[in-house]
Amino acid sequence: MLLKDKVAVITGGAGLNGLGFATARMMAANGARVFILDLAVAKPEVAAAQLGPQHVGLVANVTDKASCEAAVAQIKQLAGRIDILVNNAGITQPRKTLDITGDDYDAVLDVSLRGTMYASQAVLPLMIAQNGGSIVCISSVSAQRGGGILGGPHYSAAKAGVLGLARAMAREYGGNNIRVNCVTPGLIATDINKGKIPDDKRQAILDGIPLGRIGEPADVAGCVVFLASDLSKYCTGVTLDVNGGMLIH
Repeated sequence: MLLKDKVAVITGGAGLNGLGFATARMMAANGARVFILDLAVAKPEVAAAQLGPQHVGLVANVTDKASCEAAVAQIKQLAGRIDILVNNAGITQPRKTLDITGDDYDAVLDVSLRGTMYASQAVLPLMIAQNGGSIVCISSVSAQRGGGILGGPHYSAAKAGVLGLARAMAREYGGNNIRVNCVTPGLIATDINKGKIPDDKRQAILDGIPLGRIGEPADVAGCVVFLASDLSKYCTGVTLDVNGGMLIH
């Protein structure tokens, strides 16, 4: 059990077909006590209940710093510590550059980038006091290749920002035995893209993936568990590609 007795927090983890919940399920199977944070409408308590009675779902909005801090205070009261933070919360929009409005920009950047910062800020003091922790941030292949399959340029910008923020935090907190790493998924079969890719475009995408298939949430979850565990204890500031070879560089 790679995460035995660890306490893990996953933002945006209530969607049962998403990367966050797949990660929560795999972390729970590897011995972690999991806290799922998400908006009330996503029902994080229902998602956590599927993992077992020791796991907890809490309502939190990652774009609100006070909300993140309140959730972390509650987790500290319940579990006493936080060993792992997975910055998974994010949204996307299919926009072209000239169509991106100020509201579009704010919505995407706030959840993916501001949310990563606020959640990290809330957890870091506890990890510093513990002299240890692992933060894993979910970025995207779109941050590296200049555009995704569905997300607009503002989504690419947000996810590129996550890479820069994570690397800076890795440098800043390495001396506190806190590791900060990123995962950059390619096209993964989740509810975000379900039914939105035409068959002809789907085949063209598959032709560009050496492994010849679209990824599954568990493919990403396995890499997040690796970065959260002591198997990667000498890795920080790493960007781990999980894209079937879509971007070999």
